[in-house]
Amino acid sequence: MADPAAYAALSEHSRGRRHPEPAPAGRSEFQRDRDRIIHSTAFRRLEYKTQVFVNHEGDLFRTRLTHSLEVAQIGRAIARSLGLDQDLVEAIALAHDLGHTPFGHTGQDALNACMQDYGGFEHNLQSLRVVDTLEERYAEFDGLNLTFETREGILKHCSLPHAQQLGEIGERFLHKQQPSLEAQVANLADEIAYNNHDVDDGLRSELIELDQLSQVTVFARHLSEVKQRYPVLSGRRVIHETVRRMINTLITDLVAQSTKNISFANPRSIDDVRRAQPLIGFSGAIRTEQHELKQFLRTQLYQHYRVNRMSGKARRIIKALFDAFMQDPKLLPPQYQDKARQDQARAIADYIAGMTDRYAMKEYRHLFSVEEL
Repeated sequence: MADPAAYAALSEHSRGRRHPEPAPAGRSEFQRDRDRIIHSTAFRRLEYKTQVFVNHEGDLFRTRLTHSLEVAQIGRAIARSLGLDQDLVEAIALAHDLGHTPFGHTGQDALNACMQDYGGFEHNLQSLRVVDTLEERYAEFDGLNLTFETREGILKHCSLPHAQQLGEIGERFLHKQQPSLEAQVANLADEIAYNNHDVDDGLRSELIELDQLSQVTVFARHLSEVKQRYPVLSGRRVIHETVRRMINTLITDLVAQSTKNISFANPRSIDDVRRAQPLIGFSGAIRTEQHELKQFLRTQLYQHYRVNRMSGKARRIIKALFDAFMQDPKLLPPQYQDKARQDQARAIADYIAGMTDRYAMKEYRHLFSVEEL
């Protein structure tokens, strides 16, 4: 492996951990972060948290776990080409969804609505809260005690009021600075993964049709390439060939444009990266195509009536659980009852956010169905 670029986040120059620990033997600080994330309870739960489709709707649709693995793979490929720290990108990618609620973005919006009078709910902040506080694995500290650089990458977005409360990790939002290039790569790898794989899942679910997608520029171009090269190919292979070409085009473009951006800015260190404009990005033409694809997915998939039906159920489940626990915190499991004495609403949000899709539905039945006591 080639030496990392001067502007990369170097493990040996990490800003360190909130609780000092001896250096790891046989692995870097960022590799230790990755390993801790993989062994965490929150990471295992991602297997039963969904992207668009609720967990019980099919075994072949992507979950937050498979999505996170795909983001990590794409992120490492980009980082390798740009001379960045692949392990840091992987750690950020694997942790970026740890704070997501059950039922995808619908669950997040519903929980945020419930928490409006109690500080709100942001899934990026919750992911940071998971790794900083909620994981209980170590004798000497709460959370996973990850490095500053991994924590910084997890916190992609943050409101200014929350940033003011976060100390060092929130300063870049106040000073309008950038995170490491590794964090920027993980963020764009996330976009590449969910756009293209939602296309795949949308077609598999038959909520969107090939003819509809053929009107979207980026899909149509790559579908045409597949049909020209493999004129007798049919079925799922056509879709897989098209989607993988789309992903390859996006990665190739991102690397090429980012290389130009870095060359123009000429950062000599990670501090130069922080003071610069965002340096990881697509070319103008590809960015336009990505926007068109996002708009298509928003209107044709995410707002499909079948998705809306399940989203409506998810909102009712989240609100009903929150209201029930607020009215009677004794309904909470014992460990959350203890936390509720300190901050009842936040403890309930932590409990609900940590649920998988099927566990949330099970809790709902336990609380409201006379047939399950």
